[in-house]
Amino acid sequence: MRKSLVAIVGRPNVGKSTLFNRLLGRRLAVVDDRPGVTRDRHYADVDWNRQTFRVVDTGGYDLHTQGLVASVRAQVEVAVEEADLVLVVVDAQAGLTEDDRTVARIVQKSGKPYLLVANKIDTERDESDAAQLYALGLGDPFPVSATTGRMAGDLLDAILDRLPRETPMAFDALDIPRLAVVGRPNVGKSTLVNALIGSERMIVSPEPGTTRDAVDTVVRRNEKPFLLVDTAGLRRRNRVTDAVEFYSVVRTAQSLDRCDVAIVVTDAVEGCTVQDAQIVEQATERGKGIVLAVNKWDLVEKETHTARGVQLEIEDRFASLANYPIVFISALTRQRVFRAVDLALEICEVRKGQVPTPELNAFLSEMQEISPPPLYRGSNPKLFYGVQRGVAPPDFVFFSGHPRAISDNYKRFLERKLRERFGFFGSPIRIGLKKKH
Repeated sequence: MRKSLVAIVGRPNVGKSTLFNRLLGRRLAVVDDRPGVTRDRHYADVDWNRQTFRVVDTGGYDLHTQGLVASVRAQVEVAVEEADLVLVVVDAQAGLTEDDRTVARIVQKSGKPYLLVANKIDTERDESDAAQLYALGLGDPFPVSATTGRMAGDLLDAILDRLPRETPMAFDALDIPRLAVVGRPNVGKSTLVNALIGSERMIVSPEPGTTRDAVDTVVRRNEKPFLLVDTAGLRRRNRVTDAVEFYSVVRTAQSLDRCDVAIVVTDAVEGCTVQDAQIVEQATERGKGIVLAVNKWDLVEKETHTARGVQLEIEDRFASLANYPIVFISALTRQRVFRAVDLALEICEVRKGQVPTPELNAFLSEMQEISPPPLYRGSNPKLFYGVQRGVAPPDFVFFSGHPRAISDNYKRFLERKLRERFGFFGSPIRIGLKKKH
């Protein structure tokens, strides 16, 4: 299931970030009167009337590096290409500018659904200011005040009316493993995808999903099918580097939502970065399996860098990555690319692992004899028993008389020992605590 994507576009300083915050119902984007102040990648899910859609704020990305008009055009073009609905925001008080007209022309030519939003209509008397916006040719302007929230609920209703209903992708009904190739820009994701689906050793069947921009590709490995999730954005080259970097964050979130295992691609030459670790963290939070694929290994000098040495460096810098397999590949030469897939398919099965309750409780008793939880107010906050309440990812709950007294360190100890005893390498583990009544 892919969430619909709503992009907020418009020239700088029309209130895009304020509107973004208003739709979310909380302050997430940085708001400032100076144009171009937004620098972080802002996207979030909006829940309204029991429906959810994803909204992105496109404001402020290197607006002065190419010239204002060129930069606005670049952002809007990519936003329109990705979005299911475009909110064209105009400052009704300031009047129309050539940049507003540029945005309007791009949206009109795209053929995408859009909604013209007349911002800064703070009172009913101000609604006459929106009349001038008919000149854009985008239909009736929707008057709102992002600052005060006036008509915000009506705008959300209008957005839902124009969005496609959430429907499964073409292959969502198939019970086969789903792999997503994700990573920061320029690490070789598209080269890896093309290596996988272009191999003579694999049978490829590209199928478009029900949403315009997502393409799921069914591939067979050793006669077993799996799904490469949403390869459309990976296989084409977009025109604008900065905007592509922005939307890669959104695309990564969408791909992670739908996959079982993420193949997180990093660059062997640049090394594993904080951004790579953040993508792993996103996958972990969603309960997805992970394979870290260190790409461009063919460009690394082997006399000074060994795979084992680089792996230890990565695990030393990012301790959480020790729970996931690391494979050194070259998407260009196809070196070990199928090893990455094989590991991902193995993890798909690992995520489904079920520990019988008697074995789990025998394990719990043994662990508490080896290392009981730290004392709480002079007494031992014993864990009495546990059950596995879910799979994919493995999800455990343990019962204690004082669950709040069980520290995060002890939960990490249990996670480490669960992996040592029962496996789960490559999959996150969830551990919950409840009070025993």
